[in-house]
Amino acid sequence: MQYVKLGKTGLEVSRICLGCMGFGDPERWLHKWVVSEEQTHTVIRHAIEKGINFFDTANIYALGTSEEYVGSALKKFAKRDDVVLATKVHGRMADGPNGGGLSRKAIFAEVDNSLRRLQTDYIDLYQIHRWDYGTPIEETLEALNDIVRAGKVRYIGASAMYAWQFQKALFISEKHGWAKFVSMQNHLNLIYREEEREMLPLCADAGIGVIPYSPMASGKLTRAWSEDSSARASTDQILQMKYGASADIDAPILARVGDVSERLGIPRSHVALAWLLQKPQVAAPIVGPTTIAHIDDAIGAIDVTLPAEDIKYLEELYVPHKVVGAL
Repeated sequence: MQYVKLGKTGLEVSRICLGCMGFGDPERWLHKWVVSEEQTHTVIRHAIEKGINFFDTANIYALGTSEEYVGSALKKFAKRDDVVLATKVHGRMADGPNGGGLSRKAIFAEVDNSLRRLQTDYIDLYQIHRWDYGTPIEETLEALNDIVRAGKVRYIGASAMYAWQFQKALFISEKHGWAKFVSMQNHLNLIYREEEREMLPLCADAGIGVIPYSPMASGKLTRAWSEDSSARASTDQILQMKYGASADIDAPILARVGDVSERLGIPRSHVALAWLLQKPQVAAPIVGPTTIAHIDDAIGAIDVTLPAEDIKYLEELYVPHKVVGAL
C-alpha cells in the first residue's frame, strides 16, 4: 500500500479510501444492494490486512447502520489510532424541524450520534455532505470549529458543492481564525470531469486534498457500454440520475477505456483509477467495495502508470456534462 498526505495536512492516508455506502441494513435505505454487518466485517478486515487505513461513511448511509457496521468492524479488527475514520453530516436523520441540515443544533446533535454509532471518541475527518442553503455558512463553520476545539473532530472537509461556495467557506474560516476545510470529496471520473474547470484548480491553489467519489462511475467504467446488468445498475435511482441521460456521449469513452485495458493487459477498473491517481490534486479515490475481490482489484490500480498518449486518448472525446451532485 502507498500512503500520501491529505492536502497540506500532516495526516497520512492510503491511496485508496474505502467508501462505506454499500454497508448497512437494506430495510432502512433506498439502496437495496447494501450488504450485511457480517459481510461488512469481512470486507473491512481484508482492507485493513491489505494496508487500507482510510474509511469514509456518512450518517445518512442506511440511516446510521453503515456507521454502526463500520464502527463494530473497526473496533474488532483495528487499533483506533491506526485508521483514519471519516463521516459526513447533512442528510435528514429524523422527521420534523432540525432533523437534518447544517445548523449548529443539527451538527452538535449529529456529531454525537455518529460518535456513538462508530464506537469512537473522535472522528478524524468530519465532512459536510452538501451545502445547506437554509443555514448561514458562518453558523455552520463556527459550529464545526467548536467541535474541533472540543476534541470530537480532528479535521473538517467538504463535499459536492460549487467552487464559489467552497472558496467562500475557506475565506470565512480564514477571516475568523476557525478550523478550515482540508479536503474536498467531489464527483470526478472519466465520464464526469466538470470538476476540472474550477474545483480542482481551487484545491490545488489552496492545498486541499481531493478524495473523489464515484471514481468508476458507479461501475459503468468497469464494463462495456452494452453491459449494464448489475443489481446496482438496475435499481440505483441516483446512478440513473448521474449517468442515465449522458449514455450516448459516454459510450465512446467507455469504448476507449476498453481499448486501453486490452492494450495494457489490465482491468478496466485499473484504467479508471489510474487516470484519477495521476492527477496531482487527488489523494485517494473513494472505492465502494462489497466484496474482498473489489478491494484487491482497486489496490491493483495503485502501481499502474498510464502512458501520456493513453491519457490523451481517454480524455479527448469528453464533452461537457450537466452539473450533478452539487445541489
